[in-house]
Amino acid sequence: MQHKGTKVAIIGLDSVPPELMFSKLLGKLPNIKHMYDKGLHGNLTTCHPPITVPAWMVMMTGKNPGKLGIYGFRHRKGHSYKDGYIVNSAHVNEETVWQALARQGRKSIILAIPPGYPPKQIENCNIVSCFITPSMEKSFTYPAELKDEVLNVANGKYIFDVTFRTENRDAIKKELFEMTEKRFDVAEYLAENKPWDFFIMHEIGFDRLHHAFWKFFDPTHPKYVKGNQYEHLDEEYYKMVDGRIGRLVNVFGEDCVTFILSDHGSKGMRGAFCVNQWLEREGYLAFKSPVADVTDIDKADVDWTKTKAWGWGGYYARIFFNVKGREPNGIIDPNNLSLEKKKLVEKIKNTILDDDGRKMNNLVFEPDELYGIAKGDKPDLMVYFGDLDWRSAGTIGHNSLYLSENDTGPDDSVHSMNGIFLMYDPHRNLRGKELKGLKIEDIAPTLLQMYGINLPDNGIDGRVIREVAGL
Repeated sequence: MQHKGTKVAIIGLDSVPPELMFSKLLGKLPNIKHMYDKGLHGNLTTCHPPITVPAWMVMMTGKNPGKLGIYGFRHRKGHSYKDGYIVNSAHVNEETVWQALARQGRKSIILAIPPGYPPKQIENCNIVSCFITPSMEKSFTYPAELKDEVLNVANGKYIFDVTFRTENRDAIKKELFEMTEKRFDVAEYLAENKPWDFFIMHEIGFDRLHHAFWKFFDPTHPKYVKGNQYEHLDEEYYKMVDGRIGRLVNVFGEDCVTFILSDHGSKGMRGAFCVNQWLEREGYLAFKSPVADVTDIDKADVDWTKTKAWGWGGYYARIFFNVKGREPNGIIDPNNLSLEKKKLVEKIKNTILDDDGRKMNNLVFEPDELYGIAKGDKPDLMVYFGDLDWRSAGTIGHNSLYLSENDTGPDDSVHSMNGIFLMYDPHRNLRGKELKGLKIEDIAPTLLQMYGINLPDNGIDGRVIREVAGL
């Protein structure tokens, strides 16, 4: 059935964990607490891998990363050793909620949903592209003339993202608050001035806050120092956004059902594990000469005639095998690939210790097995070190397998599997009921159900959340 509300809005907050919004800070967020007390809430289990791209598209298509063919921001190009590309909107080929609505003549506002650059030309939609947009000089809206309106609202300076891997924390803080205020200014403007049945926005600021400042406000972080100047910055930022959410919900009006959702959670980073140095130690990766300085694997002088496998860094490790007939200088017989994978998986799971000599809780996935269908430029193996507490460091030339910092710049947090789910309907007092077992791929089919659209028979992985859809 179609929901009573004539409109549905999603306020997407990147990387917000339930431990912060629903536990530590809820009592200091009056607008969110009101919605929490009157609505439905729960943990929203994200996809594998728990990364912004692909997670928002999993949410908005109901399809897993394998069906999307998107496994993170950066992908290996074919079976090249060194060529890669950054995912953009053109790599999303599955239908989103707003495309399904557009086919029925319903209108949508899409503000900053990743990957949203370049903006697609979708009838019945007003679109502003996301944080991967290179600059304000580019065309970043559809229709194109919407750009002038956005810049006018933002006083000539709309901010897509902030530089957050830097030690200049004061500069990050200043730009972070400015970026988020401008995003909500634009959100209010669009909601008030453009026709819409569906509204969705994305704010990347929470992700940047967590990566740049987590060690300052989390007493359990290895590098936390009590009494530091940023100790309450999480509260300050969350309270600012809570005020903006209150304003925005008022703009949405009484006939709008509002969701607050995050794509994954966040937690403190223990350190980074040097995957390629470990692969070298185990005899999988060889170099033509000893590596003296810290070097990116793509710039290292790898001896591919003696290399079986190598890895990429990031929040999880992507492992690639050097297969004869597939890679340019492959050495693994394709008939032996399955056995080689099995051996390496066993080593990763059972032999890697952390810096205290304890066995790491490492998780290893093979894309075809994990997703059922794994399109596109997938890795051979996906590895979470220490249940994601440790990043994967792809660089080589370190004195240890264990780094206390990220190898690509300052970073205090990693991603976790639970995001947030909050639904508020002004016409229904749902008494703060907690829902269990919610998954990120459930959002798209639930929204389609709310609009009375039959679910397409094309491989949607999610289920309709009955309590939300009013069934």
